[in-house]
Amino acid sequence: MRALPAALAAVLAAGCATAPPSTPSGPAIVVSAFEADGRLSARRGSDAVAVHFAWRHAQAADDFDVATPLGQVVARMRRDASGVRVERPNEAPAGYADWGALTQAVLGVAIPVDGLASWIQGVPDAGAASDVERDAAGRPEVLRQQGWEIVYAYADDGGGRPSRVVMRYPGSEPVEVRIAIDRFTQSP
Repeated sequence: MRALPAALAAVLAAGCATAPPSTPSGPAIVVSAFEADGRLSARRGSDAVAVHFAWRHAQAADDFDVATPLGQVVARMRRDASGVRVERPNEAPAGYADWGALTQAVLGVAIPVDGLASWIQGVPDAGAASDVERDAAGRPEVLRQQGWEIVYAYADDGGGRPSRVVMRYPGSEPVEVRIAIDRFTQSP
């Protein structure tokens, strides 16, 4: 249970961004650098956790902080050219080769975190085959890729970015990750 918050943070770290909706007539716009914060909950089997997150994403690096609902930081995840590190209070940092290795170690399933930056934006990861169902407005409603099903919800204000994302991975112990995006800004 203690490792689950770090894994959830890793999942969010890779993709808590959203972008304008893609329409059937034009290509989707993917934001490559952003800052996002919000809430995340995850469940695998009988283990569950809920956290707040703050994420700064760029092509070459990620900074992803995970905090309790009361604001206490429980994990800081960093990605750069040397790999992925998890820092927890009163513990030595733990390093991993990539996000997949971290999530495999913590959750027991490798989550394609590198694709999350696209998924959170309602866009398939360019590196794999996918299936997308769209709503009447042309926005992604359900995305299936790499064994995951990602379901999108949008705010009632007519905005084009998903405000909520639910990701499900089937298996002997299914994984479900729910993300509520409270703030998203594109970085320069």
